[in-house]
Amino acid sequence: MKILTRADAARFLLEHDHFAILSHRRPDGDTVGSSAALCRGLRQLGKTAHVLVNKEVTPRFAWLHEGLTKPWVEEGDTIVSVDVASPEMLPADFRPLLGKIALRIDHHSSATSFTEQELVDGDSASCAEVVWDVLELMGVKADRALAEAVYVGVSTDTGCFRFSNTTAHTFSVAALCTRAGARIYELNQELFETNTLERLKMQAWIVEHLELLRGGEMAICAIPRAVEEEIGVNEDDMDNISNFPRTVAGVRMAATLRETEDGETKLSVRAVPGCDATAVTVRFGGGGHKGAAGASMKLPLDEAVKAVEAVMSEVN
Repeated sequence: MKILTRADAARFLLEHDHFAILSHRRPDGDTVGSSAALCRGLRQLGKTAHVLVNKEVTPRFAWLHEGLTKPWVEEGDTIVSVDVASPEMLPADFRPLLGKIALRIDHHSSATSFTEQELVDGDSASCAEVVWDVLELMGVKADRALAEAVYVGVSTDTGCFRFSNTTAHTFSVAALCTRAGARIYELNQELFETNTLERLKMQAWIVEHLELLRGGEMAICAIPRAVEEEIGVNEDDMDNISNFPRTVAGVRMAATLRETEDGETKLSVRAVPGCDATAVTVRFGGGGHKGAAGASMKLPLDEAVKAVEAVMSEVN
């Protein structure tokens, strides 16, 4: 595996063509925005580029991929993944492409190498920032569509610039997106200031069922599948719901566990500076960042809660 700089990645992309771009499972704004931006930038340079259809993309972000997708790879495609931290983060139908991915662009410091070469910047708040830098080096001039794709990635991975991963570079990229015509007010309203009634009901349920640990410094909440179905939330409603328990005064680290359709558990951990969310998730084969991390646990919800509580009692 070869480690690339931004300039190396730009050179590689300029030297190749016919791109198929991959996003990760349970796609968020960063992987959808990064893949859309990279695709648009490559097309601007006259290259053939498509985002491979990710069936898990929800309506909240699907508009970013309109006109950019194709169903599957073709002979001779140069395959690039964005914001994919490990092989397990690829959607199940993308797994046959393992061993064929030519370049991985990412920002997860705890990532697992699985491609021929990679550009990974763990200091960047979002993958979209890294994609922006690479496209600039390639001579791409952002239009509104590209800028909005990058802005969605940057803003969602920083909680609209509230999370501790936000840097001066993050703000610089956001400013350049604004200058390129991104509709900042409209996007912020849609992504951060608008809630469905179902999402608000879920937040109320979390308040009632939240358990505080270690004198209120840590919190844990387990959400059964049946509760999500009863309330009527969808995946867009649950987007970043894991940050909600962390907002309780005094809580420095919070774990949210969701029961999946197959009876296993999705773990999401959020933490303030001075705490490390990955200290919990790596114990279960996951990863992420110090402020936000996750893992998939092959345990039923009740057993997963006990296991996570035990680990949280040990971490600093």
